[in-house]
Amino acid sequence: MENINLTEIRWHGRGGQGAKTACMLLADAAFNSGKHVQGFPEYGPERMGAPITAYNRISDAHCDVHSNIYYPNYVVVVDETLLNSVDVTSGLHEAGALIVNSKKTPEEIRQKVNGYPGKICVVDATAISLETIGKNFPNTPMLAATVKITNLIETNKFLQDMEESLKHKFSKKPHLIAGNIAAFKKSMEEVLVG
Repeated sequence: MENINLTEIRWHGRGGQGAKTACMLLADAAFNSGKHVQGFPEYGPERMGAPITAYNRISDAHCDVHSNIYYPNYVVVVDETLLNSVDVTSGLHEAGALIVNSKKTPEEIRQKVNGYPGKICVVDATAISLETIGKNFPNTPMLAATVKITNLIETNKFLQDMEESLKHKFSKKPHLIAGNIAAFKKSMEEVLVG
């Protein structure tokens, strides 16, 4: 098979936290930067607070694989409490990274994830969203941290695309546009790599 420079990302969150939305926004932003993309959730019991999983495949060429992702390059954990009940590092490549919404240090997270030896990145997405958006929407800062850590999309291009997308989505609520952009920028500045 030709080298299509494929990156696979698995998202873990809880229903209502926006992990699926962040996954789909990442797919849109990657597509807008010329990549071939897939973004899809894995549905279980659909209820608020239930664990959910979503997936991204992003590549330079068409990808014919359409299964769930079992050996991701990156794993994004939108809700830190899932570390206690879900094996989030299952199949995660050592050369990739685990990106967690947490106040803890990367070293503290490492103690909770079965000795995963790769990079662990943390950002307090909850605090950032409360400060910039005024509500607990951790998916927005987690999306930005993922873009920063993966380097899949050039930062300024990502911010421009997100601003355009938000202008359509929140045309009657301009304060949400500014809040979300601020959340993206703050998350990119504050994500810690360990």
